[in-house]
Amino acid sequence: MARSTQAGRTGVGMWPWLAWAVLLMGADQITKSLILNHYQLGDSTFITSFFNIVRAHNTGAAFSFLSDAGGWQRWLFTGIGVAATIFIVWQLRAHPGQKLFSFALSSILGGAVGNVVDRLMHGYVVDFLDFYWGSSHFPAFNVADMGITLGAILLILDEVLRAKRAKNQR
Repeated sequence: MARSTQAGRTGVGMWPWLAWAVLLMGADQITKSLILNHYQLGDSTFITSFFNIVRAHNTGAAFSFLSDAGGWQRWLFTGIGVAATIFIVWQLRAHPGQKLFSFALSSILGGAVGNVVDRLMHGYVVDFLDFYWGSSHFPAFNVADMGITLGAILLILDEVLRAKRAKNQR
């Protein structure tokens, strides 16, 4: 009862946040499909002096963590993604009126689901955005990773703002 009262009071339910997550996941899957259809593994296209489009496969997590672990990590990271999805949907249902918090969580949700879909379909995550400086390359990433990163940054910002408000109310 309290959840529906909170959503009614703010005028915002969790559906806009889920819609953003689906939109982000859709953009992620479309861009990955384009890469899979037009590039072979290792292919790249020069765009600027600091950016290429590439096709890379990541069987690990962020920065290829555990990428050479032998295959079990696929299921570990899929399980983590599923658990994160359940937790985030629960939080979105409980706090739909907290706009920054909910936008952050839904960005993480869209990215996490996008990468879980890759793991289930291919056994790896498709990465294609390659930024570099000279010969130093940042690990390739994708739209899902951008959503996860944006969400993490916004969660930190939300907490900083919440702590500042709490301090000002004392």
